[in-house]
Amino acid sequence: MSRVSRVFRRLVPRTLRGRLSLVALTTATLLMTILTVAFNAAMDRHLRHQADDELRNRAAAVATTIDTSGPRVRVLETVNDRLLDANVWTYDGTRPLEKPPSVTADSPLTQAADRLAAQRKHACATVDARGHPPVRLCAQPIPGRHVTATVVTALDLTPYRNSADTLLLGSLILDAVMLGCTYVLTRLSVGRALRPVRTMTDQATQWSAVGSDARFSAEDRPAELARLGASLDQLLDRIRTVLRHEQQLTAELSHELRTPLTRIIIELDWLRARPRTDAETRATQEVIAEAAQSIRTICDTLLDDARENALNPAAAPGTTDVVPVLDRLLQRLDTPDQVRTSMEPGAPVLAAGVAPALLERILSPLLANAARYARSRVTVSARPVPGAVRIDVVDDGPGVPEAFVDELFQPGRRADTGDGHDGAGLGLPLARRLARAVGGDVSYEPGPAPGARFTVSLPAG
Repeated sequence: MSRVSRVFRRLVPRTLRGRLSLVALTTATLLMTILTVAFNAAMDRHLRHQADDELRNRAAAVATTIDTSGPRVRVLETVNDRLLDANVWTYDGTRPLEKPPSVTADSPLTQAADRLAAQRKHACATVDARGHPPVRLCAQPIPGRHVTATVVTALDLTPYRNSADTLLLGSLILDAVMLGCTYVLTRLSVGRALRPVRTMTDQATQWSAVGSDARFSAEDRPAELARLGASLDQLLDRIRTVLRHEQQLTAELSHELRTPLTRIIIELDWLRARPRTDAETRATQEVIAEAAQSIRTICDTLLDDARENALNPAAAPGTTDVVPVLDRLLQRLDTPDQVRTSMEPGAPVLAAGVAPALLERILSPLLANAARYARSRVTVSARPVPGAVRIDVVDDGPGVPEAFVDELFQPGRRADTGDGHDGAGLGLPLARRLARAVGGDVSYEPGPAPGARFTVSLPAG
């Protein structure tokens, strides 16, 4: 059975146009077959009726030469006697009186005529003797006052059969022509109907490869193509979103990994510069291990966030005590001596509804920027608000130029690329995106002049 199914699948066309053409051809073949059989059956019946009518007319002509008024049946001689006697049997009851001169008494035609005469009613039969043409015989009783005569007439069916065969051959040729035209026209029609689909498919493939903003318009399109266009537009939007997220994730990874990788490179260069003591070597190894662990944390955080947003955006992120995380981040800040950090007193336990690693990734860019641009002081405060936790990072640096505030959280934008500080303009956009992913936000407002204030709002744990 599986072998038959494999052969069947191999024979089925792979294209939609081929399959629709095959369905149309199969349907047309069934319809043509039914019509051809019905037509030829009707024509065969019509030709048989014509033959029977001819036999009845001949029997009526012969009946005019038969006298049944006396005690016996008499056959009258006429001028056209030979013409009337051709293929005619005359019976007095069941006793034959005359028969065609060309047949014998034991021939199949005579035997069939005898059987029809014995029925003594109007009846017809067809004789298909081997080696002889088909013959149609009909019996016509002629009732009299004392006796009943029967006239059996015969007709060669060869012309009628030839006509039927000619009609059958003609109908088969016509069917073949019609089926060929049906197949060709179906392929042309289906190909023309599917041309917009092929065009839309090629456009969708091209647009998805480059992340184009072009979309299909539902105007001046059939309803089916309009629905297909809408589905393709949604698919293109998803692909573009995926590409944008992929590019954003790549940029974020590049930005976040730059600092720990730089630390590792510096420590390795410093280690190779000259021989070091055991204590210095151990210190270098600790720095490298810490940077490597930071890289791992960054990768896990960003990848886990991307995975959770893709699979289950509404998943609960977890709960974290804010104060220990802030203390750990402040201790890692590589700040000049004149920069001071402080924490406002708050509740003993200040829980935020985010994972610890995610909280670090949200706060790290804000603290790094504050330490980078502050002149003498960075102030970090955390306090509960109704339904949320608010963390403020304030510095006394130059602040954000007013003309740049609208572009502050756009990826890749920096207020001054020549300020002497490294950065790709991705830290703040990353912090805001991660915060909004868990239902929070990161916002900016000018601090006490000079300076800047960044506020992190996170759902309470």
